[in-house]
Amino acid sequence: MQEGSLSLMQMAKISAALYDYQSHKKLFYVSILTSPTTGGVTASFGMLGDIIIAEPNAYIAFAGKRVIEQTLNKIVPEGSQAAEYLFHKGLFDPIVPRNPLKGVLSELFKLHAFFPLN
Repeated sequence: MQEGSLSLMQMAKISAALYDYQSHKKLFYVSILTSPTTGGVTASFGMLGDIIIAEPNAYIAFAGKRVIEQTLNKIVPEGSQAAEYLFHKGLFDPIVPRNPLKGVLSELFKLHAFFPLN
């Protein structure tokens, strides 16, 4: 998603469509955060999944370290925007490497079929 005023309007539309997708149609939405996941994706559909998966060592942030430091005049601790740190803060569900990701997704979809969201 490109940053700018048009993307902000798209972000609201995507979030609204996703809400309809999840709540009215009762469909399962899995979000996979790869490196880097920043800006509008982090602010909208990237964090709205029923299950949010991140890959190891992924850089996940709303804004970059330099932008945060210049805006807030505070030092951003090293590693505070890494998947492992954010996992321990409860930002997403599992951290899954790419190789076993297909199997993990398969198990999640089987579990969802057994326990649907309705």
